Amino acid sequence: MAEWTWEWEGYDPAAERLRESLCTLGNGFFATRGAVPECRAGPVHYPATYVAGCYNRLESTVAGRRVVNEDLVNLPNWLLLRFRLRPVAGRWGPWVSPGTHTLADHRHTLDLRRGTLTRSFRHRAEGMGSLRVEQTRLVHMGDPHLAALRTVFTAEDRAGEIEIESCLDGEVVNANVDRYRALDHHHVTDVRTGVKEPHTVWLTCRTGTSDIVMVLAARTTVAVGPVPASSVLRPGRRHVVHRLVVPIVPDQPVIVDKTVALHTSRDMAISDPLGEALDRVSAAVDFPELLTSHVAAWERLWRRADIQVPGEAGRILRFHLFHVLQTLSPHTADLDVGVPARGLHGEAYRGHVFWDELFVLPYLNLHFPEVSRALLNYRYRRLPRACGAASGAGLSGAMYPWQSGSNGREESQEWHLNPASDHWLPDHSRLQHHVGSAVAYNIWQYCEASGDTEYLHSRGAEMLLQIARFWAAIAVFDPGTNHYRIRGVVGPDEYHDGYPGADRPGLDDNAYTNVTAAWVITRALELLRRLPSRCREELFHRLRLDADELAKWEDVSRRLRVPFHRGVISQFESYDTLAELDWNAYRTRYGTIRRLDRILEAEGDTVNRYKASKQADVLMLGYLFSPAELRALFRQLGYDLDDDLWRGTVDYYLRRTSHGSTLSELVHGLVLAQARRADAWQYMRDALEADIADLQGGTTGEGIHLGAMAGTLDLVQRGLTGLETREGALWLNPVPLPALSEYGFTAHYRGHCGVGIRRRSGQLEISVPASEESPIRLMLADRAVTIAPGETCSLVVPDGVPARSSHDA
Repeated sequence: MAEWTWEWEGYDPAAERLRESLCTLGNGFFATRGAVPECRAGPVHYPATYVAGCYNRLESTVAGRRVVNEDLVNLPNWLLLRFRLRPVAGRWGPWVSPGTHTLADHRHTLDLRRGTLTRSFRHRAEGMGSLRVEQTRLVHMGDPHLAALRTVFTAEDRAGEIEIESCLDGEVVNANVDRYRALDHHHVTDVRTGVKEPHTVWLTCRTGTSDIVMVLAARTTVAVGPVPASSVLRPGRRHVVHRLVVPIVPDQPVIVDKTVALHTSRDMAISDPLGEALDRVSAAVDFPELLTSHVAAWERLWRRADIQVPGEAGRILRFHLFHVLQTLSPHTADLDVGVPARGLHGEAYRGHVFWDELFVLPYLNLHFPEVSRALLNYRYRRLPRACGAASGAGLSGAMYPWQSGSNGREESQEWHLNPASDHWLPDHSRLQHHVGSAVAYNIWQYCEASGDTEYLHSRGAEMLLQIARFWAAIAVFDPGTNHYRIRGVVGPDEYHDGYPGADRPGLDDNAYTNVTAAWVITRALELLRRLPSRCREELFHRLRLDADELAKWEDVSRRLRVPFHRGVISQFESYDTLAELDWNAYRTRYGTIRRLDRILEAEGDTVNRYKASKQADVLMLGYLFSPAELRALFRQLGYDLDDDLWRGTVDYYLRRTSHGSTLSELVHGLVLAQARRADAWQYMRDALEADIADLQGGTTGEGIHLGAMAGTLDLVQRGLTGLETREGALWLNPVPLPALSEYGFTAHYRGHCGVGIRRRSGQLEISVPASEESPIRLMLADRAVTIAPGETCSLVVPDGVPARSSHDA
């Protein structure tokens, strides 16, 4: 059972925020951090609940500048439940909490299979002896509007009374991230409370500017034990309390259940959020039945999604999958939400949507394609805003924002705080226009994996063409080089946002940006050729396309500049003129130098002067494209990319990367695995441990890194198998990696549910479940194989030898 459970022993105030993030429970609609129920937010604990897509904007003045920030809102705290004890004929003791009392045998157990968090401890009270407490909570995976907390109190020595205070607390702010402390964080306004006898309290509020109504209703009952001596429902100005006093005797448990319903005005098919919440909590079944249906919902998810890898690596992968599914579940398919970079687990990056779906959708495409489609629809609904942004910049097409929230407006901050120097600095990350290529890539990959031609020919085509149009518009022909150039951008590296001493931000000819732009335009032109004539004519008319514009696209797709220096691909133009950094000296001086940009700025220097990257930039090309596909892209642009050049490029940037992002080890691990490099496992291991070990130094307490977690799943699904979905076929090119030599998972591919892929004992087995679907075409290194429904194909994959196939009906 240990492979399904994670335990935290004892109570360490310094580690509580990390544990709270890692113990978050959610269902795709909302999530609640794993804080202890009796504590309000403070320096140690941060209880918080977030609803997917629930944002609000506030204006602040920081260092004399007006700053507008949009945040994922921390909702009122439903979890709050505290208790105190009174011995017979004695006085009430203090409210029990880990900050003021020593709690013995304190343990948290996260059960991945069941989707529950259980906490247990013993408390010794004056005059009463020992009290054993066990609390189990869930955020219901079947009904996305319900959550519940069961608390079992067992006196071990003497009789007395226990007072339980169950509360809905509207005294909340967004305060999870210390470096945002200068920003206004009071998003919750207009708090109202009320009661509904005999067991229910409620709280309503709204967000200040986005005007989203949020409602919580809580029913607290004694499920097992004596009839309460008193039960009082008491509304207040910003919180509402249900107080119960219950007799307690040794060895006879008192079980208190708190069931909560959460609704917002964004919910579909409701009229009144308060009425819906009250109706739902009143109709909710008792805790054991809620738990049974919740566990059944998780069981259905695990059947579709589980990944089997032996050992500690498999245990961590399942932990990552658990958190991905809590953020992006089948309920997501009914929501207008994107991929929040830090999940629904904290407030870092303000809950914004970046390019992380590039690392998340490859996994979802083959397990929950309906969720992938919903996430693409988030981008489609914001296409007009992206087109408006391009127009505002004097360009055509769609310029998607680097950071997106409620409506697709650019939410990237214009100033950011360096906590190493306490300086506010200009932020040019909005120049990462490559996010548009990520959107296009995700559209193409989703349609290849799902066979959803209806989406590709409609919404997908519209987005893809408008992104291609943007790239063709921003590319300027340079007669001196006889190439098109894209100037003034920032690449995935993020450290470099300008040339040393330059009076304008941005870099020229970032290799990743230019190559992916060429790929997008190529796919757009390919799609136009493949479209049915009626669809093509409709798109031409709606987007006002003409033959002259497409001729320009074709030219740009073949003549975008890619810079090189000293036999490697340059990250951007003039990269080779930058100074080398003394990496050993900085490691000796600072130890951890993952955030080298902050270190250098605090010294009065700038990372723009050095050949130093935060994360993979050029090497991202090897993450997105197979070696053959990448060679073809470079050939199309007029460059020869042979194995030696790529190998040299990989080695060059490995030595110059600080891995200041959790995505960095992930990308390097996959790229090195594809190159059959023995050091791939080192980077994969770091990617696996990034959040559980908090390798970025305190950031996981502000929210898990969703892209990195999902990316580790893709390391197995795609990195080790060489799995690609393109040209209507499954392509496989297994990679030998001794540390991960056994694995198995099922995939949803073009209508086939439960395609099994398993490697063990030097063989890769692909099984297609019986159905009425068409056979699957499997492309190997040296041949094509067709597998009909009900058949199994076994591939012999010894290290370094191309796969050979055999069929079993």
